[in-house]
Amino acid sequence: MKKSRFSEEQIVGILREAGGGTSNKAVCAKHNISEQTLYNWKRKYTGTEVSDVRAMKAMVEENGRLKRIIADLVVQNDILKYVNSKKW
Repeated sequence: MKKSRFSEEQIVGILREAGGGTSNKAVCAKHNISEQTLYNWKRKYTGTEVSDVRAMKAMVEENGRLKRIIADLVVQNDILKYVNSKKW
């Protein structure tokens, strides 16, 4: 997936600017984004604040870390089961 030029905090700021009475076309021209991108951001980030976005990002990172830990434990468990299943 392509990394965005804008951080989540910047996106929330742009959406706040667009909701503040400035036309969507003017906001898109100012930040050099397409209107479709603006609408996609509105769909994804509507009702969120900067602190919410930071918390969501932290939770995603923590979730990824925990998934890696579980994957490592599952591999270790499979190795131990394989070794114990052999007759010596």
